[in-house]
Amino acid sequence: MSGHSKFANIKHKKEKNDAAKGKIFTRLGKELLVAVKEGGPDVNNNYKLATVVAKAKANNMPNDTIERAIKKAAGDGNASNFETLVYEGYGPNGTAVIVEALTDNHNRAAANIRSAFTKGGGNVGTPGCVSFMFDKKGQIILDKEEYETTLDDLMEFALEHGADDIVEEEDSFEITSAPEDFDEMLKAFEDKNIPMVSADVTMIPQTWVTLTDPEDVKKMQRILDLLDEEDDVQQVYHNWEGADEE
Repeated sequence: MSGHSKFANIKHKKEKNDAAKGKIFTRLGKELLVAVKEGGPDVNNNYKLATVVAKAKANNMPNDTIERAIKKAAGDGNASNFETLVYEGYGPNGTAVIVEALTDNHNRAAANIRSAFTKGGGNVGTPGCVSFMFDKKGQIILDKEEYETTLDDLMEFALEHGADDIVEEEDSFEITSAPEDFDEMLKAFEDKNIPMVSADVTMIPQTWVTLTDPEDVKKMQRILDLLDEEDDVQQVYHNWEGADEE
């Protein structure tokens, strides 16, 4: 995994302007809403909500903002009913892309996501066309500057609480688990007050694609930029090595 660390990209995103940060908070707010609607507002009895709260904190979402979002979701019986959609497709040179959307308008989301692929010279494929190229994993990323520890100590702790692999990068640790073990791992890190840069169930590519043609790079970045601008899009996963944004 060396050379494919998400850490630099995550830090880069967090240092973007306030408008970009606001977009991240809006997306997290939608996830909080869905989690509360599905399992109630009690974090201790709603694993999905606990996971979203941890992700929100990792993205520096203020505690009072999180609490307000949960209270609003719990008390608003007329809140929008969001639907989860997953699209799979291809960018230039066969790069694989998975898009997760959370929307209250299926047709709008579908049209805008397809348009993003088309404008970048890619295309949306059939369900399952690229997901087999990814492994679904729980993933926690730690900043070495925020959490100073040795690889051995971290490995001993993480493996005791559901982790299946730990990778040490130059400036970060990336800890992964099976999706079903993520809740246990996340709770252990929270209970120990370990600062996390990112905590989520994600899709990790099995192999990576390098784009050498500048035109292909431009097209792929166009797809990612358009998807990032789309309000209905929650997550984008891809196997392009060398991406600046994702």
